[in-house]
Amino acid sequence: MKKGHLLGLGIIAIAIVIIMTSIGDASSYESFSTAKEMKQSGEDNAIHVVGHLKKDASGEVTGLNVREDKVSFTFMLVDNEGVEQEVFYNEPVPADFTRSESVVVIGSYKNDEIFIADKILMKCPSKYQETEVQSAGM
Repeated sequence: MKKGHLLGLGIIAIAIVIIMTSIGDASSYESFSTAKEMKQSGEDNAIHVVGHLKKDASGEVTGLNVREDKVSFTFMLVDNEGVEQEVFYNEPVPADFTRSESVVVIGSYKNDEIFIADKILMKCPSKYQETEVQSAGM
């Protein structure tokens, strides 16, 4: 083989190794229990916790407290293990926040009582879902 071909194969191999390493480093979803354990062991890395907003029997979101200045808020999030945790987010409430199916908070504990979210990702119900059901019935 020519030196150029070997160099090209080497670059491709290095790129594959880098991609595989970055996939392995990607954050997985954790629970609030794991996040607390990480804080107590001295790890301050931001982690991803997935859950849903706490709702009452009628389906209304409970525990949402918007600050007077409307620049930050707290809410109750229930993770996949059923653990309820108050979460603080230092940004305005995102549009359609209360309608989201699930919420991913990225952050960490600063103390044992409240989880501080640096970023919030939401999975909102599809606006096309009702249209698809209606068109399927025609």
